[in-house]
Amino acid sequence: MTDAFAFKMTDRAQAQILKYVEGIPAEARTVVPAGFSNHLHWQLGHIIAVADRVVNGVSGRQPVLPAAYATYFAPGTKPAEWEGDPPAWEELVTRLQELPQQFREAYAGKLDEKLANQENFAKAETLGDLVTLNAGHMQHHSGFINALARTVRA
Repeated sequence: MTDAFAFKMTDRAQAQILKYVEGIPAEARTVVPAGFSNHLHWQLGHIIAVADRVVNGVSGRQPVLPAAYATYFAPGTKPAEWEGDPPAWEELVTRLQELPQQFREAYAGKLDEKLANQENFAKAETLGDLVTLNAGHMQHHSGFINALARTVRA
């Protein structure tokens, strides 16, 4: 897989997510509709937190996000259990807007790099595997975001 293709997958997922959340009123961003366990605010934070954990953390690099992101948005967390204020919606949107370029700057030409720990949860072997895995995760949550956005707008 080429760098261009791997990064394009992240671009597409990011653009789709940003399209779905565009224009969502502030009061609707934290609504947890029946049948859902979280809301749009959590979804955005989760995508960003997992991107940092998967691509940076599993590859052996330093995560770049503050530890609070894991507190609020790690897998298994729920907004109903939050204590304190999570990172603001605007901060999450900005981080999502910047994510593809950050990956390009940090990892262009390095996607074939073998991971030191190939016994990771995904059995990823290269940095490119992690970038691709992350793009798939973003696409997966894009579906939830689309459903949530449609529900809270109705």
